[in-house]
Amino acid sequence: MSLPKRVVLVGPMGAGKSTIGRMLAKELGYRFLDSDRIIEERCGANIPWIFDVEGEDGFRLRETAMLDELSREVNTVLATGGGAVMRQENHPILKRDATVIYLKTSIEQQVERTRKDRNRPLLQNDDPEAVLRKLFSIRDPLYSSLADIIMYTDRKSPRLVVRQLVNRLNPKTPRHKRQIRKEGRNHV
Repeated sequence: MSLPKRVVLVGPMGAGKSTIGRMLAKELGYRFLDSDRIIEERCGANIPWIFDVEGEDGFRLRETAMLDELSREVNTVLATGGGAVMRQENHPILKRDATVIYLKTSIEQQVERTRKDRNRPLLQNDDPEAVLRKLFSIRDPLYSSLADIIMYTDRKSPRLVVRQLVNRLNPKTPRHKRQIRKEGRNHV
């Protein structure tokens, strides 16, 4: 089995897509791409500003165009925004010549990882945990249906998650078989 042309990371905010994506790309010898950061660079503005000026719909249109462009790159690990799965037209784009990995994490972990981040427009309200719960209930089935691999990230270091993902993406060694048995097929 050879490595996929592209690896696409999906999942909620705070799941570790950017951190794990950077490390995974380095481990695979791939280039790391972060769709949200590239949108910000091209617009010369951060995502909260784009949301304020263009609304969520305007941002999602930009996001679809960016995903379409980035899905043509090979030997890349692409970290997507948490809401990238919300537009049906993004689904075939995300799957195009790619292995899609859902980095799944608990609501509690998301709250902890995002509580001080002011660059997340959907969480700028009085009850961010309620927002995260609502988003999870809507998006989790979409992440799961797109995923070739579901990787739980709670209470795992990014380094451990990357090691487990490399074993899943390139299962050539006996070590991989032992690791799968150890982790359990239903939890990786």
